[in-house]
Amino acid sequence: MSEKESLFGKIDRPIFSISAAIMVLFVIFTLLMPKEAGDMFNAVQKFITNNFGWSYLIGVTFFLFFALFIALSKYGNITLGKDGEKPEYSTWSWFAMLFAAGMGIGLLFWGVAEPMTHYTKPPFGQPSTIESAQTAMRYTFFHWGFHPWSVFGIVGLSMAYFQFRKGLPALVSSSLYPIIGEKGIKGWIGKLVDILAVFATIFGVATSLGLGATQIATGLNYAYGLPTGIMPSVVIIVVITALFIISAVTGIERGIKFLSNANMLLLFIILAFMLIIGPTRFVLNGFTETFGSYVQNIIQMSFWADTFETNPGWVGGWTIFYWAWWVAWGPFVGAFIARISKGRTVREFILGVVIAPALMSFMWLGVIGNSALYIDVVQHGGIATQVTKDMSTAIFAMFQHYPLTGVLTVLTTIIIAIFFITSADSATFVLAMFTSGGELNPNAGLKITWGLIEGAVAIALMIAGGLSALQTASITAAFPFMFVMFAMTVSIIKAFRGEFT
Repeated sequence: MSEKESLFGKIDRPIFSISAAIMVLFVIFTLLMPKEAGDMFNAVQKFITNNFGWSYLIGVTFFLFFALFIALSKYGNITLGKDGEKPEYSTWSWFAMLFAAGMGIGLLFWGVAEPMTHYTKPPFGQPSTIESAQTAMRYTFFHWGFHPWSVFGIVGLSMAYFQFRKGLPALVSSSLYPIIGEKGIKGWIGKLVDILAVFATIFGVATSLGLGATQIATGLNYAYGLPTGIMPSVVIIVVITALFIISAVTGIERGIKFLSNANMLLLFIILAFMLIIGPTRFVLNGFTETFGSYVQNIIQMSFWADTFETNPGWVGGWTIFYWAWWVAWGPFVGAFIARISKGRTVREFILGVVIAPALMSFMWLGVIGNSALYIDVVQHGGIATQVTKDMSTAIFAMFQHYPLTGVLTVLTTIIIAIFFITSADSATFVLAMFTSGGELNPNAGLKITWGLIEGAVAIALMIAGGLSALQTASITAAFPFMFVMFAMTVSIIKAFRGEFT
């Protein structure tokens, strides 16, 4: 065994070496030439968004309908494992872990920021009106609803099936076995697919790390008067990186599971508090109205590309960014969900991954988003003005209008930090899995290496252009992986048909 193998355990040298080398060069280039890097990121984002934005709209909507079809078909009874195997984790712990890995930080960051932004800058119609408030909540539900979770569901379902039922390695390339065969998986096609998965994962997580660090800095500023800006965010990324590496090394059972359960409890405490002390009737009416409007308009929203440019740049800056972000998150969230879903049926998996967490997202957005809109639309409180200046202040600006502001601010900052850790250590675990030939319990050295790279990429992107650079990285990394996901759906159908022949 070579020295590298003794340090990292089992390792896939081509995937690890190529991926790590490219990411290190990317970090060096971005840190040494931040302006040039930022300009390049913006040019790439503009090209993809302008010329291929429609493909994200069609692709992610297709994934949603495909997932629902699989769940409602005869294939729903197939077990993700050998016949008779039981789930490894309780339903509550399973849900808590997949939700925390899936979109924890994002909901905290955008829960108030997004509806308030759409209220003043709607996709269509007059700004700062009752109509724009209704549109704001509907599109916020849309961006955090069934579509993103279907992306995670497709990747997770495919990986879980081929890992636990067919006994293949825990790699994205294994999901294409019915199409490219064993030779293809072990050859250059399989290596390329797994490298794409590594890139998508790193850039997708880097976006969340940047958002989370910015918001933690803002929370600390509101609570304790600490400074905000690029450098405080960089310091926070360094500290959190150390914490999530420790969590990743301790493993799923002790690290991720414990933190996920604790965070879900804290999240429900804030939800219950805001529902009780906030404008309860307004929130419940708003939730009911928004959910109905979302279901009624889901097809129209799914395919709206603003062809006649009623609001140039809105679709690219919001819907297409989100769809790309979710696709970028697909490899690591899907792989992580697959890792914890052994023994569940296909139908149980789809309902648990696509429907249940989307409803949880609606609960959070319905309470938090409507509580903020009530302050501005009914009481003219001015939260939207603050959000326009700095999006990261959104939820903390809203808390200023409710009792126990300090407690809510500190609690929310803790939740963001824990979601930060759970998302990042899930990604670290998965990156180690992808670069170790699909090991379900990869070596600690490999986890530490990828944890350090994740933190470095997030810092580099923050310095190169902040939120804009983070968004660009997600869109760019997601584009090629979306085509891998299309191949996954073909592969799933071929494999499932074989179960009934």
